[in-house]
Amino acid sequence: MTSPDAVALVRDHTVYACVTGSRAFGLATRASDTDRRGVFLAPTPLFWRFEKPPAHVEGPAAEQFSWELERFCELALRSNPNVLECLHSPLVERADATGRELLALRGAFLSRRAHTAFVRYAVGQRRRLEADLRTHGAPRWKHAMHLLRLLTSSRDLLRTGELAVGVGDAREDLLAVRRGEVPWAEVERRMTRLTEGNDEAVTRSPLPPEPDRARVEDFLVRTRRASAAAG
Repeated sequence: MTSPDAVALVRDHTVYACVTGSRAFGLATRASDTDRRGVFLAPTPLFWRFEKPPAHVEGPAAEQFSWELERFCELALRSNPNVLECLHSPLVERADATGRELLALRGAFLSRRAHTAFVRYAVGQRRRLEADLRTHGAPRWKHAMHLLRLLTSSRDLLRTGELAVGVGDAREDLLAVRRGEVPWAEVERRMTRLTEGNDEAVTRSPLPPEPDRARVEDFLVRTRRASAAAG
């Protein structure tokens, strides 16, 4: 159960909130959950205590998860796929002045590190799908669909320098995978081709080798100072 103090952090100090997952990707069906993600700014005086505020909070609503601002920035600088997709969601539900500045910094988090982070995550997911195939005779088709989506998003990010969350015209092809209508051998072929596409794209990507850590840190320090001054 989420503690009352953690609930208060999300309730009173959220600076950015959005919908992610299938609804943001354009892959929702009637059975899809509504995945909500957010960023809260823990008041600076809380860090002066021995017990620090949480780096993340699950809830209080179902399918809700929030990160403390510093933790969110750390993960985004590492090109964590879930965090970057949260930051680029088209379904923004809340953004105060700090949240809007965070959104304005989206480009500072993007770098060629995305290649390693996204592809490494995809490799792990593919191994799980292959284990399901060996154990149960079939993969989890929904996870296979999302893996193809992730690899496509990563490849296009490396090619263009911009992260597009929505799948656009690929919706029906991806939903066919989810329904199990595409043979596993074809799904594997697509995964391999997309992985190779990522490897090729990173060699001439317009993205910088590293994110703009100094710019992000300046934002974090200014935000912490403003919070301390507010008491």
